[in-house]
Amino acid sequence: MSSPDREVRAARNGSARAARRPVVAVTGAASGVGALLTQRLTESEEVKHVVAIDERRGEVSEAQWHVLDVRDPAIAERLRGVDVVVHLALDLDLESDDAARTAYNVRGTQTVLTAAAAAGVHRVVLCTSAMVYGALPDNDIPLAEDAELRATADATGVGDLLEIERLGRRAPRAHPGLNVTVVRPAILVGGTDTALTRYFESPRLLVVAGSRPTWQFCHVEDLAAALEYAALEKVEGELAVGCDGWLEQEEVEELTGIRRMELPSSVALGAASRLHRLGLTPSPAGDLAYTMHPWVVSGSRLHDAGWRPKWTNEEVLAELLEEVAGRHTVAGRRLGRKDATTLGAAGATVALVGTAALVRRARKARRRL
Repeated sequence: MSSPDREVRAARNGSARAARRPVVAVTGAASGVGALLTQRLTESEEVKHVVAIDERRGEVSEAQWHVLDVRDPAIAERLRGVDVVVHLALDLDLESDDAARTAYNVRGTQTVLTAAAAAGVHRVVLCTSAMVYGALPDNDIPLAEDAELRATADATGVGDLLEIERLGRRAPRAHPGLNVTVVRPAILVGGTDTALTRYFESPRLLVVAGSRPTWQFCHVEDLAAALEYAALEKVEGELAVGCDGWLEQEEVEELTGIRRMELPSSVALGAASRLHRLGLTPSPAGDLAYTMHPWVVSGSRLHDAGWRPKWTNEEVLAELLEEVAGRHTVAGRRLGRKDATTLGAAGATVALVGTAALVRRARKARRRL
């Protein structure tokens, strides 16, 4: 083949590749993993264009920004010409009102799915959590992606995530031609604040007697890379993402240098339930299950597609410890410096003392009303 012919062939192949490059929209693009993903996509030669959607404008200037609430039906117009939507606009804040959080998460997902179908989008990528598998004593270690979802709505935000997954399963039936991919990260670390990251802000690591904790983390950078894989249609279906392997409780204690405080199940669950019922802590008792029983995942589908995590569990745990340094939490409740100093003198009984003090304080306040 002559040189001009090769140049023509190369030009045609380049045009064909360019034509296949998708336009990707990201909701929740201004912060967190949404901002990381938006930056990655704008830098990718495999992406034609990035549409960024959030309630405020983010810092990735290369993206086309639309400032609006994802519950606004007008989002359908913003998705015209988009091939793939990655929906990351979720409220999982521990301090959010439960009803308001659920209304935002469920209505937002429902609106995005409907708007995507109306706009001709062919793929929506949803991000939930590996928590939807549930933390149960008889779980396989690790869990396969197609394992039954046995979680209940007892833990923070998990009810919302289960409903989002249900909406994702229904969408292709309601809107033929729409493909839905779901990404489920393990314990997310990297600028996050959850009941599970707050566990490492305590002066002692609470261990429920007779439980078998296992720990698997996911750095937000690895999650962004996995979401990019899904957006570029290199993998589809239900995907679990996390560091390779897991850590046993004894390994966590050795790596952190934080000693355990072991409590009977009835005491730990009872105290957590009372504190949450009194409005003194943001975490319901159901969050404790995820520190008691295994729920680590294999991530085999992403691995089969060629994706690999860059972070290890040990490295993510070390970063988490740096992030939470100087913070003090008892029973999921953040303490001010003065309270933390006072409770710190309680030594091995700090969590119990803190729990009892909080309950007594709430009861006295109610009696004065």
